[in-house]
Amino acid sequence: MLDVSERHRVIVSTDIGGTDPDDFQSMVHLLLYADVLEIEGLIASPFGDGRKSDILRVIDCYEADYRNLRMHSDGYPTADQLRGITKQGEIERAPYAGFRKSTEGSRWIIKCANREDSRPLHVLVWGGLEDLAQALHDSPDILPKLRVHWIGGPNKKWSADACQYIVANHPQLWMIESNSTYRGWFVGGNQSGDWSNKGFVASKVKGRGKLGEFFVRQMADIKMGDTPTVAWLLHGDPSDPSKPSWGGRFVRAWKRPMLRLDRMPVEEDRMEIFGVLELGLAIDSSDRPSKAVLVVENQRLEGHLGEDSTVRFRFCPKAAKRYDFRIESDSKVLDGQRGSITVANPSPKLANQPSADLPNWWTDDPAMGASEGPHRGAKTVNRWREDYLHDFELRLNRCLP
Repeated sequence: MLDVSERHRVIVSTDIGGTDPDDFQSMVHLLLYADVLEIEGLIASPFGDGRKSDILRVIDCYEADYRNLRMHSDGYPTADQLRGITKQGEIERAPYAGFRKSTEGSRWIIKCANREDSRPLHVLVWGGLEDLAQALHDSPDILPKLRVHWIGGPNKKWSADACQYIVANHPQLWMIESNSTYRGWFVGGNQSGDWSNKGFVASKVKGRGKLGEFFVRQMADIKMGDTPTVAWLLHGDPSDPSKPSWGGRFVRAWKRPMLRLDRMPVEEDRMEIFGVLELGLAIDSSDRPSKAVLVVENQRLEGHLGEDSTVRFRFCPKAAKRYDFRIESDSKVLDGQRGSITVANPSPKLANQPSADLPNWWTDDPAMGASEGPHRGAKTVNRWREDYLHDFELRLNRCLP
């Protein structure tokens, strides 16, 4: 059922082993399709404890299944070839500037982009944008070669500064910002019997080689929230995100939502889900803090102490609801300040207002007809559920002798 007309060049940046175990599942899926994709880089860019070694754990399983996989296709790279392109990326959130210092991962993106090859380099980002932002900062000339597909959403809340840097400084970047479309991989569609998230894993994944067993050990059901970036290359037209594909269908992005305030927000303030809230709070030179932290749910966002007598925070909400804030600081003026903000879904009309400043930026279709519950765009993925899961099953069966 695949319609890959050429081997797409691919780099994956993943927070595998960090905040979300589903990246392990997506890595299993990716490696099963390594014969039809030209994988040039696997970069570990986690928030949390994950490291390059977590990618290598999946490659070890791939090596155990390699002989069986090669019986079906001689296009599979060796495990050592995959180990050679596995790199360590950034392990911390970017500061307010959006970049910090080069990493093995960011340098590898630059090296791959500079190769003599007429094909675009698809950078599939399964976590934060830190290594991509660093690469663009260090070598902005690589931008025309890149095609970025980012699973934003919850990842964006950890990567707001890197994202804002790219929007402000590299607006010509070719980017799919998938904040909710990707959820169609595991939400909605045919969820009956063996097609259900748990049923499919129990009947179609379990026992399928070392890769299948590794998949099951991570989670007993399907999550694979990053896999739509790969599926988009497998079935569809990657040159046109507005067309249907296994990875979803997207619309041209409207102006990236951002709200700037010089005070703590109040509940009556409104902003768009997955937008960026920037607070610039005045500080007294006689009460200049050594540290200030904005606390919101499970995040502790360190403030940027600028030279303009302000402390700045950036926050990105991942749900349409009210968020409450408080500040912890050694400044008596800042410490204990509280605020709230109300977050809403985007209007469907925004699909008709593409930003001229972001000519190559794509995002979730805000139309209600494309939504699965609150998840805008998710139906553009889950409409293909039986097709992409059946194809995944066939790939898993290659692991069997």
